[in-house]
Amino acid sequence: MLLHLSTWSEIEAYLARSKTVVIPIGSNEQHGPTGLLGTDWLCPEIIARAAHEASADILVAPTFNVGMAQHHLDFPGTIALRPSTFMAAIGDWARSLAHHGFTRLYFLNGHGGNVATIDAAFSELYAEASFAGRSRGFALKQRNWWDLRGVGKLARDQFPAGHGSHATPSEIAITQWAYPEAIKSANYAPQIAPSGPIRESSDFRRRHPDGRMGSDPGLATPEKGGELVKLAVQGLIDEVKAFGADSAP
Repeated sequence: MLLHLSTWSEIEAYLARSKTVVIPIGSNEQHGPTGLLGTDWLCPEIIARAAHEASADILVAPTFNVGMAQHHLDFPGTIALRPSTFMAAIGDWARSLAHHGFTRLYFLNGHGGNVATIDAAFSELYAEASFAGRSRGFALKQRNWWDLRGVGKLARDQFPAGHGSHATPSEIAITQWAYPEAIKSANYAPQIAPSGPIRESSDFRRRHPDGRMGSDPGLATPEKGGELVKLAVQGLIDEVKAFGADSAP
């Protein structure tokens, strides 16, 4: 089920059989000369919706599509949240869903820069319940889509050189598979981009003038993206099932 295409009564009926919801989360930021600005939220959304199509027992919430992207702000189109804003928004999403009776909130993440702040938001939510002296009985989990079972290995096998850490051919391939009409091309110089630290936005733009980090997105193909999605979907279905079965009193 897709939450935003359901009615409140359908969600109420779903809660009678499951307390688990999947929340795609990512970032809207530059991804080099050929990567879509939405890549980091599109990838988890693509995988989550494909899992929904493959399994009637998965509920997918609307995508949380803006995250921690301040270091990309010197590239037009990037939208970023402060860490405090990001944590507050995650907290209110979680509180809203918990209020309805969801006890298993699974965040499928598509941006490495989100990880630490999502974990911090989870810590705040757990601390809130602890200090209030009440047990909400809910659990929070985040998983990067590339860490789903077998996906990272497949990406390394597909792209043994030039994968890099940003504007990677694996994430570009997934968006190519889902949105073939939006495939872009460019001449990369150098073919494999340099790597370096992540600091503030002007420093990042100076070090990585076209936005890539250690990657050659020209290696991406829709076919490879489809292979990644297929494997990720099975991993997600299995993880969500196990997460939902790990119930708390």
